[in-house]
Amino acid sequence: MATTSITIGAPSTFAPDLWSDHGLQTASTHGTVVTALAPQGTVRLVLADEALGTCAAVTARIDTVVTVRLDVPLGDAVGYWHPNAGSDRTLPADWSPWRHVSLVESAPAGCLYDTAGRALLAFATDRTVALTGVRFGVSEEHKRFGVWLRLPLTAGETYRIRLLPPGGTVAGTLRALRRWFAALPGGEPMPTPEFGRTPVYSTWYSFTQDVCAADVEREAALAAELGFGQLFLDDGWQRYGSGRGYSGCGDWRPDPDKFPDLRTHVETVHALGLRQVLWIAPLLLGERSDVFPWLSRFATHWSPTLECWILDPRHVEVRDHVLRTCLQLVDEFGLDGLKADFLDEAMVYAGTRGAQDSTLDGYLPDVGAALAAMLTDLRQGLRDRRGDEFVIELRQRYTGPAMTAFGNLLRANDCPADAVANRVRTLDIALLAPGGTVHSDMLMWDPQADADVVARQFHGALHAVPQISARLAELPDAHRDALAFWLSTWRALRPTLLSGHYEPGRPDQLYPQVIATGDDRCVITCFVDRIVPLCPDLRQVSLINATSAHQLFLDLDAPWTVHLSPHDAQGRAQAPLIRELTPGLNTVDVPPGGLCHLREAAELT
Repeated sequence: MATTSITIGAPSTFAPDLWSDHGLQTASTHGTVVTALAPQGTVRLVLADEALGTCAAVTARIDTVVTVRLDVPLGDAVGYWHPNAGSDRTLPADWSPWRHVSLVESAPAGCLYDTAGRALLAFATDRTVALTGVRFGVSEEHKRFGVWLRLPLTAGETYRIRLLPPGGTVAGTLRALRRWFAALPGGEPMPTPEFGRTPVYSTWYSFTQDVCAADVEREAALAAELGFGQLFLDDGWQRYGSGRGYSGCGDWRPDPDKFPDLRTHVETVHALGLRQVLWIAPLLLGERSDVFPWLSRFATHWSPTLECWILDPRHVEVRDHVLRTCLQLVDEFGLDGLKADFLDEAMVYAGTRGAQDSTLDGYLPDVGAALAAMLTDLRQGLRDRRGDEFVIELRQRYTGPAMTAFGNLLRANDCPADAVANRVRTLDIALLAPGGTVHSDMLMWDPQADADVVARQFHGALHAVPQISARLAELPDAHRDALAFWLSTWRALRPTLLSGHYEPGRPDQLYPQVIATGDDRCVITCFVDRIVPLCPDLRQVSLINATSAHQLFLDLDAPWTVHLSPHDAQGRAQAPLIRELTPGLNTVDVPPGGLCHLREAAELT
């Protein structure tokens, strides 16, 4: 892995010559033109057809900075998917800003697609750790869509780009790319223990930093009764953990008033049948911490938002501190895992020089390579202690395919009470992550609202492991009943929801209908009023009505006699019945926010 310190130096404004191909190396495959924008004779471009698409290899003859352009005709393009798309899911112009991807910032992959949700241009690269500059957009002059990848190469180094043929669905195309990512050297995903695939009770939205052992243990007992498998003790357990600032971070010792005996607290949670995971932000350094005097020289960036300094992981002293601190927490308190937060803050050091007074060898000039080294040591240290029975939670935006080698729980970025964002973010992660288990952001809702809000929040987390962060002891009975129903439903459908083959539709439409299939079961979640294609070859179908409509429209190509078992949003069973569904359109009554299980009627006789 190269750790060259050649800077990318991407321009901040559009340069017209980025569309030039005069005197440059150009090749094409499946309608995609690949161009190496580099001084003549500095690089060599070779395309080779392989079992999984085409490999474009760019090899440097001397140390240089190269820009590779991938471009296709616009055709019927409507959107461009990439791991950090967020809410920006339409077509940008080619003068949009450069951005960076690295180990902890998105991933080097993208997919341009048309109105039918079919891929027009899909690519991934093997530079998953070190920094790459990326730009993409529509050319007003050329009526083409381009992607530019800018990076330094040392003499003899080869950069590989995987290009897939057009025509597949976005989900199917990205699944193929994630298999390729997993096969890269060092890309093998961490295994996920069974408990990592069980519902999580989180303290964050329910308590924020105002947390203590007695309150958490009361919630843990209720969570165990509802079928949770994990408890995540979030921010606030540590010394000086109050006021939403991080001036005390660095020592990572329990607050003696909130958790006077953290080991006994963890044992209490274990006795209830829950695993316990602890939040830590190992790269944050506060001025009130005991370690600040000797670590501050490796934390030259001040974050006014977090009210603390950011440690630079390129220094071996920082990596050693993080490893020592994390392993001590696990050993001393008997933890089952760590929730590693704010790792992406390290990217403030990209392209800068590190501190000059490092006393030890081991400085790594590339931030991504430094974080990979740090996380490799942490993974091995935890494996030495727990085998594969431990979890490390990573948060979007650092849930890309390379990070699944270092973390096995991949959580959607914070989106309090935003079920739509939770749906989109969890599906975005799952589309490209070659391993690990996707977790939702924590579900929260207004405890004074109608109990149907519980269902609406849960719908956004259906295709991930749900994390819940509501004060269970204070929930109204109707809310608790609705939560119990959806947790029970999720557990029953989990094999299909987490491990089945799914198609969620177009990304720019925010994944309007998710169809997940596995074995002989199908789970279809409708987030908008849209006809549901149904195949009677499936013996069991669960229809989830995440809309405000009172019925769903089913389209069958053959007759089907089914037993219908509907429930409303709060889980209350409605009258079951047997229906003769005919070829073509059929309507089925499903309460708003509720669900209906369909089974072959003959199996019930």
